[in-house]
Amino acid sequence: MEKYSGFRDAATGLQPFLNPVPPQTSDALPRVVLPIGYLIGAVRTVLVLLVTLLYILLVKGTCMIFLPVPPLYRFVSGVLTSLLTRLALFIIGFYWIPVTVTSRKRGRAGKDASSESWAPLSGDLIVSNWVSWVEILWLAFRFNPTFVIPIAERPVSNPAPGSTFSPSRKTGRQTGTGSANISMSTPVSAAVRTRAPIRGFKQISLLRMIGLTGRLPPFDEDATGARSLDDIRRSAGRPVVVFPECTTSNGRALLQFADVFGSEVKVPIKGYSIYVICVRYDPPTPLSPSLALSIPSASSILNPTAHLFQISTNLIPQSISIRLLPPSESPSAATFAVSDIVSVTTMALADNKILKESCEALVAGLGKLKRTQLSWEDKGALIEMMK
Repeated sequence: MEKYSGFRDAATGLQPFLNPVPPQTSDALPRVVLPIGYLIGAVRTVLVLLVTLLYILLVKGTCMIFLPVPPLYRFVSGVLTSLLTRLALFIIGFYWIPVTVTSRKRGRAGKDASSESWAPLSGDLIVSNWVSWVEILWLAFRFNPTFVIPIAERPVSNPAPGSTFSPSRKTGRQTGTGSANISMSTPVSAAVRTRAPIRGFKQISLLRMIGLTGRLPPFDEDATGARSLDDIRRSAGRPVVVFPECTTSNGRALLQFADVFGSEVKVPIKGYSIYVICVRYDPPTPLSPSLALSIPSASSILNPTAHLFQISTNLIPQSISIRLLPPSESPSAATFAVSDIVSVTTMALADNKILKESCEALVAGLGKLKRTQLSWEDKGALIEMMK
């Protein structure tokens, strides 16, 4: 994996892109239970696909008769979505999903804040990190939100001064010098990359959102009809979920947030509420495959079916940790103090960048994740290199 060392974050030394793998072990137990795991995985996968078909027939089919009455449609479709997504999670092995409201404060003040109700309303924003399609199912189960994806310009990489990187260069044994020469002369991530601007957002369905797990903007979407996040939020009849990382990481660290909040924002936010979430997964073991999906399957149609089968082979209950920030500590709270979250230099930036930095710091603090300087554009360069 030395050839991917250029995609480690320089400050933390973490590699947030490659899918985690379990440690090597000489224990024979994983090999013994492998056939049983494959059988259970096949059964679970078929059952989840049947639940998906039921979702299409009921929510995307039968519920359409209630469209002339929007409140009734939202209620019926929300109930069905909640039941079916929770059933899918149960089939996969998520029998119990612990959810905690985690306050940044200590003592009595923190205890009082952690008991606050967490109930996003129509037009509110839910800001979360993105690791897998599992948290998308959980969000649909709890809130039946509106999912949006960013439509961005394709990133442009400008080689750094003196860079000699060439994808066609031979490496490793091909050079005749052994594995010591496996790394490229200049990693792709050493390039000077300008962040691709976000041109707008598109509202998509739950199934489409799941299918895009691990992929990158612009998600092969036409920019025609892209709207601002605030415009979608105003017209949405449900909470709106936004993933500012714009793609999945492997859960080991937090990718740099993109400028997703638009330019017309003031901190603290007024007129709507922002709810902050952090999702954590346990590292994989020889008996428990990784729940993270950073590098998706090659087929966009089957994604993430292969990953579904992989994690369905797990013979022990699946584990996920959902941490919620108390609403009184979010950037929409009247008592929100930017100086407690971001640095003095950040406070000199525009309000939308202050909001981005605040949300990034809050998500990282909730999950005790390290922040990196790597972004979805760097992940795109890694995937191009892997191809």
